[in-house]
Amino acid sequence: MPLSAESIARFAAVLADRSRVAMCLVLMDGRAWTAAELARSAGIARSTASEHLTALVRAGLLVERRQGRSRYLQLAGPDVAAVLEGLGAAVGQRVPPTSLRSARADARLTEARTCYDHLAGRWGVALYDALLAGGLLSADGGLVVTPEGRRWFAGHVPPGGRRPEVRECLDWTERRSHLGGRLGAALRDRALAAGWVVPVEGLPRALLVTEAGHLALAELQAAAPAPLR
Repeated sequence: MPLSAESIARFAAVLADRSRVAMCLVLMDGRAWTAAELARSAGIARSTASEHLTALVRAGLLVERRQGRSRYLQLAGPDVAAVLEGLGAAVGQRVPPTSLRSARADARLTEARTCYDHLAGRWGVALYDALLAGGLLSADGGLVVTPEGRRWFAGHVPPGGRRPEVRECLDWTERRSHLGGRLGAALRDRALAAGWVVPVEGLPRALLVTEAGHLALAELQAAAPAPLR
């Protein structure tokens, strides 16, 4: 279906509310949250949040499921996350932090975080750059995995499907690309399993890069990195 001014305007109108955007950003961690949790995160009443969430579901940005009395919401998929991340990158200057706590949270998110189900932030962009520089990915004529990259990812390639194997995702803090797609998700899973990064308690999406993570990046930046283990 071709794009139309009307359809884009309707989509933009759904996001033209701070509370709706705030709840969508919380869901960028890829998990399902209850309506009550999202209401608290946005600082609004549950009844107000319910109306906003219904609008987001109808617009196709969120999906919902019910379990008992709880209503769980989740982003509709990685394409929605990519749109939100891209909007963040296009906005321009971010609002300066107003407290030491918010400044620390901002620094955590800038250093390393999840973007739905893949790695983002300064560390995620550095990983993507290393994959390109090392010849494991090629961006000539479109992003693809090279034969060397397939050997590096060996044993960690998820099954095929409608989702692209690799894709560029514009990072909203770095204004450069990080790795999305199925291999981006596989790399995130491996980073967590290997202890390269650990979630930051109380700060959704934020990741702390460990010494093992810094070593893994250094190895990836080497001329001939060992296969992903």
